Parts: sequence; C-alpha cells; structure tokens
Amino acid sequence: MLIRVYNRSDAAAITQLFYETVHCVNRQDYSELQVQAWAPTVPDPQLWHMRMSERCTLVAEEGEQIIAFAELERDGHLDMFYCRKDVIRRGVGLALYRAVELKAISLGLERIFADVSITARPFFERCGFSTLCHQTGRRAGIELSNFKMEKWLAAPAPRR
Repeated sequence: MLIRVYNRSDAAAITQLFYETVHCVNRQDYSELQVQAWAPTVPDPQLWHMRMSERCTLVAEEGEQIIAFAELERDGHLDMFYCRKDVIRRGVGLALYRAVELKAISLGLERIFADVSITARPFFERCGFSTLCHQTGRRAGIELSNFKMEKWLAAPAPRR
C-alpha cells in the first residue's frame, strides 16, 4: 500500500469510492433514505477536483487502485475520510489517518476535528479522538446524525 498526495487523475475514482462507501459501509447505520440524501449520485469529479486540490488530500493506493482518501483543511478540519468497503478493518484507515496526523503536525496544527458518522465513530475513538457532541442535521430534507469529534495533537495552550 502506498499513501500519497492527491492528483487530478484521482478525482473520478475518489467520487466513486465515496458513493460506494456511503451506500455499502454506512448503510449499516443509516437508512436507505438517509444514504440517498447523503450521496444521491456519484459526485461530479471536476467539482470535487477543485475542492480537493485546494486542501491537503491524501490517497491510499494498492495495486494502482485508490482504496481510501482523506481531505484535511488548513484549519485542522478533517472534512472527508473514506475507505473502500473491501479494505475496512485491514489497517488501511489507520495508516491513512497516521499520514494525515503527520501532515497536520507539519502544518503546525494543534488539533484535528471532524464531523464523524455513526459508522466511523469507533474508528476515530481508537485513533484518540474525543466526542464533543452528537449532532443532527438535514440533507435533502432528511435528518442525518453524526458526532463532532476532535483530537489534540499537542497540549492546548492555557486560556487566560
């Protein structure tokens, strides 16, 4: 497995991976209506490329196929973190997360924070994240629940 920086030719594979992961992996914790609201179609690769190229996007590749990806924003927000359904529980996510954390540290970030699905919450807890709160939002008129989570990379500065 290779973890590397995103490039433009990855966009189509990433959008397909996202769609399939939501519909297969997240389906264990969300209803059919919820996954349809979350990912009604495979996203437009060109639109996603514009966003991914502005962020620190890392991909995990095996046999020249993308098997996972993560998007870290410059403020420490981990916006996307998805693994292909057939690599769940094989250490791919952990290796990718470690690469994201190293990138965050190299950017001088003190913490990483994310809005984490019900499905991904145990994984993020194993990576050292704490749950700040349960959240409920709406997408396409359908209610979706997730968790606001964070991990401090260094001791937070004392508050005055």
